[in-house]
Amino acid sequence: MSWDEVVDDLLVYVVEEPEFTYKIIIGTDSQVREETHFVTAVVVHRVGKGARYYYKRRVYDNIKSLRQRIFMEAATSLETASKLAQDLAEKGHTELNLEIHLDIGQNGQTKEMIRDIVGMITGSGFDAKIKPYSCGASTVADKYTK
Repeated sequence: MSWDEVVDDLLVYVVEEPEFTYKIIIGTDSQVREETHFVTAVVVHRVGKGARYYYKRRVYDNIKSLRQRIFMEAATSLETASKLAQDLAEKGHTELNLEIHLDIGQNGQTKEMIRDIVGMITGSGFDAKIKPYSCGASTVADKYTK
Protein backbone atom coordinates (compact mmCIF):
# COMPACT_ATOMS: atom_id res chain seq x y z
CA MET A 1 0.00 0.00 0.00
CA SER A 2 1.11 3.55 -0.60
CA TRP A 3 1.32 5.99 2.33
CA ASP A 4 -1.94 7.70 1.27
CA GLU A 5 -3.69 4.32 1.06
CA VAL A 6 -2.49 3.48 4.59
CA VAL A 7 -3.85 6.76 5.97
CA ASP A 8 -7.18 6.28 4.18
CA ASP A 9 -7.49 2.64 5.31
CA LEU A 10 -6.65 3.62 8.89
CA LEU A 11 -9.39 6.25 8.84
CA VAL A 12 -11.95 3.82 7.38
CA TYR A 13 -11.14 1.46 10.27
CA VAL A 14 -11.67 4.24 12.83
CA VAL A 15 -14.81 5.69 11.25
CA GLU A 16 -16.59 2.34 10.84
CA GLU A 17 -16.92 1.97 14.63
CA PRO A 18 -16.58 5.49 16.10
CA GLU A 19 -17.97 4.54 19.50
CA PHE A 20 -14.65 2.88 20.44
CA THR A 21 -11.51 4.55 21.73
CA TYR A 22 -8.49 4.29 19.44
CA LYS A 23 -4.75 4.40 20.00
CA ILE A 24 -2.40 5.00 17.11
CA ILE A 25 0.97 3.41 17.85
CA ILE A 26 4.18 3.87 15.88
CA GLY A 27 7.22 1.70 16.58
CA THR A 28 10.44 0.82 14.79
CA ASP A 29 12.81 -2.09 15.37
CA SER A 30 16.00 -3.15 13.63
CA GLN A 31 18.01 -6.31 13.11
CA VAL A 32 21.61 -6.61 11.95
CA ARG A 33 22.41 -9.30 9.40
CA GLU A 34 24.65 -8.75 6.38
CA GLU A 35 22.83 -5.43 6.20
CA THR A 36 20.61 -3.73 8.77
CA HIS A 37 16.85 -4.17 8.44
CA PHE A 38 14.59 -1.47 9.93
CA VAL A 39 10.85 -2.07 10.19
CA THR A 40 8.40 0.65 11.16
CA ALA A 41 4.91 -0.40 12.25
CA VAL A 42 1.80 1.76 12.46
CA VAL A 43 -0.77 0.07 14.69
CA VAL A 44 -4.39 1.19 15.04
CA HIS A 45 -5.64 -0.27 18.32
CA ARG A 46 -9.39 -0.34 18.72
CA VAL A 47 -9.23 -0.53 22.51
CA GLY A 48 -11.06 -3.62 23.72
CA LYS A 49 -11.64 -4.95 20.22
CA GLY A 50 -8.40 -5.74 18.42
CA ALA A 51 -6.12 -3.84 16.11
CA ARG A 52 -4.92 -3.40 12.55
CA TYR A 53 -1.33 -2.69 11.58
CA TYR A 54 0.79 -1.63 8.64
CA TYR A 55 4.54 -1.88 8.29
CA LYS A 56 7.39 -0.75 6.09
CA ARG A 57 10.81 -2.35 5.81
CA ARG A 58 13.97 -0.45 4.94
CA VAL A 59 17.40 -1.98 4.42
CA TYR A 60 20.62 -0.06 5.07
CA ASP A 61 24.28 -0.93 4.84
CA ASN A 62 25.44 -2.58 8.00
CA ILE A 63 24.94 -0.32 11.05
CA LYS A 64 26.61 -2.17 13.89
CA SER A 65 26.58 0.50 16.60
CA LEU A 66 23.68 -0.20 18.97
CA ARG A 67 23.47 3.47 19.95
CA GLN A 68 23.22 4.56 16.30
CA ARG A 69 20.56 1.93 15.54
CA ILE A 70 18.45 2.92 18.57
CA PHE A 71 18.61 6.61 17.67
CA MET A 72 17.73 5.76 14.04
CA GLU A 73 14.77 3.67 15.22
CA ALA A 74 13.50 6.55 17.36
CA ALA A 75 14.06 9.14 14.62
CA THR A 76 12.27 6.97 12.05
CA SER A 77 9.29 6.52 14.38
CA LEU A 78 9.25 10.24 15.13
CA GLU A 79 9.31 11.12 11.43
CA THR A 80 6.48 8.65 10.72
CA ALA A 81 4.39 9.91 13.65
CA SER A 82 4.85 13.54 12.59
CA LYS A 83 3.81 12.79 9.02
CA LEU A 84 0.81 10.74 10.18
CA ALA A 85 -0.32 13.42 12.65
CA GLN A 86 -0.13 16.04 9.91
CA ASP A 87 -2.04 13.90 7.40
CA LEU A 88 -4.73 13.03 9.95
CA ALA A 89 -5.11 16.70 10.91
CA GLU A 90 -5.49 17.66 7.24
CA LYS A 91 -8.34 15.13 7.03
CA GLY A 92 -10.00 16.56 10.16
CA HIS A 93 -8.94 13.88 12.65
CA THR A 94 -7.04 15.70 15.38
CA GLU A 95 -8.78 13.64 18.08
CA LEU A 96 -6.60 10.58 17.44
CA ASN A 97 -3.71 10.37 19.89
CA LEU A 98 -0.41 9.00 18.67
CA GLU A 99 2.17 7.30 20.83
CA ILE A 100 5.65 6.14 19.92
CA HIS A 101 6.86 2.77 21.15
CA LEU A 102 10.59 2.41 21.65
CA ASP A 103 12.60 -0.80 21.69
CA ILE A 104 14.50 0.22 24.83
CA GLY A 105 14.04 -0.69 28.46
CA GLN A 106 15.39 -0.72 32.00
CA ASN A 107 17.14 -4.06 31.42
CA GLY A 108 19.97 -4.56 28.98
CA GLN A 109 22.32 -2.33 27.05
CA THR A 110 19.74 0.32 26.13
CA LYS A 111 18.93 1.48 29.68
CA GLU A 112 21.51 4.29 29.50
CA MET A 113 19.77 5.76 26.44
CA ILE A 114 16.26 5.98 27.91
CA ARG A 115 16.45 9.59 29.10
CA ASP A 116 17.88 10.90 25.81
CA ILE A 117 15.53 8.96 23.53
CA VAL A 118 12.36 9.53 25.59
CA GLY A 119 13.28 13.22 25.87
CA MET A 120 13.61 13.47 22.08
CA ILE A 121 10.15 11.94 21.60
CA THR A 122 8.29 13.83 24.34
CA GLY A 123 10.02 17.06 23.37
CA SER A 124 8.43 16.63 19.94
CA GLY A 125 4.97 16.38 21.49
CA PHE A 126 4.36 12.62 21.44
CA ASP A 127 3.89 10.10 24.23
CA ALA A 128 6.77 7.62 24.50
CA LYS A 129 6.47 4.04 25.76
CA ILE A 130 9.40 1.78 26.62
CA LYS A 131 9.60 -1.95 27.34
CA PRO A 132 7.58 -3.73 28.59
CA TYR A 133 4.86 -1.33 27.35
CA SER A 134 6.19 -0.88 23.81
CA CYS A 135 4.49 -3.64 21.83
CA GLY A 136 4.49 -1.55 18.64
CA ALA A 137 8.27 -1.81 18.44
CA SER A 138 9.15 -4.86 20.51
CA THR A 139 6.40 -7.14 19.14
CA VAL A 140 4.85 -5.92 15.87
CA ALA A 141 7.87 -4.31 14.19
CA ASP A 142 10.21 -6.95 15.66
CA LYS A 143 8.20 -9.69 13.96
CA TYR A 144 9.13 -8.36 10.51
CA THR A 145 12.83 -7.65 11.13
CA LYS A 146 13.66 -11.36 11.19
